[in-house]
Amino acid sequence: MAKAKTANRMKGKNKYSANQLFNFAKDSYLERTSRPIYAIVFLLPFIIFYEVGTFGINTDVLNQSQIRVVAFVWLQNLLESLGFGGKFAWVAPPLAVVVILIALQITSGKQWRFWLGDILPMVVECILLAVPLIALYFLLSSLAGSEGTVSWRDSSGIQTQIEPLPSCSSVAGSGLLSQSSEAGGIEPGQTLLANIVTGIGAGIYEELVFRLILICLLMLFFQDVLRLAHKNSIVLSVLISAALFSAHHHIDLLNGQPNATDPFNLIKFAFRTIAGIYFAVLFAIRGFGITAGTHAFYNIIAVSITAGFFHR
Repeated sequence: MAKAKTANRMKGKNKYSANQLFNFAKDSYLERTSRPIYAIVFLLPFIIFYEVGTFGINTDVLNQSQIRVVAFVWLQNLLESLGFGGKFAWVAPPLAVVVILIALQITSGKQWRFWLGDILPMVVECILLAVPLIALYFLLSSLAGSEGTVSWRDSSGIQTQIEPLPSCSSVAGSGLLSQSSEAGGIEPGQTLLANIVTGIGAGIYEELVFRLILICLLMLFFQDVLRLAHKNSIVLSVLISAALFSAHHHIDLLNGQPNATDPFNLIKFAFRTIAGIYFAVLFAIRGFGITAGTHAFYNIIAVSITAGFFHR
């Protein structure tokens, strides 16, 4: 009887740990916040802010052109082709995020219990996880030289060279919010708040498309169709998704048209490719909620630094 109970406990433990890359202690902060239910609750305010901001912010940018994150438009077009047309097409992408995460929560077999006190630590964690990306871009820029930098002199008279931080977001519309290398920052007439809105949307929908959906599809193709080894399938899926994630900022992958406001730049392409790998690893370890939050907070920090320094 004792052996049977021990076997059942070990079986339950193995089943539990199989749902994540690392075996975090059950009910610990790391385990709780990697659950899909946490991703829903944590990201819901961001989703609402993106939707309200896109339609309700009183700015020329968002009122004159319905700017949408490219990944959002892709989901919208896909859902329209499936018959979800009309007004429902505008709310279908955010509903799709919630439905997919609920399905993952059900299939994961994890607890549905949620601790509201975990929200603030998750915010802090996402901000801290965004810092390495900022340091990475400054490192790549310094290794490549000072081309594209802007001189800024502070109140003490010390002059520094500042490189504009590219956001990891690509938008569709008549007024693209992607940062131009020629302008070195936010386009004229585009506000910081408008860029924050699109940056948050990119964090959610680009992670949904390029990590949650694309990596899963690539894994199915390499592992189940081509019969490649599991580790090789993971490496190929992560690298291809990261490269496509980076490329879609410079070119529309569906029609092949280049993005005039964010022309190809080797440093930016390399940075976004590495960022794509970083997000993929983070997704495998911490789940969708923390990964999308980190992506969103990086974009917020990037556009804020650019606006703060390059408008001086």
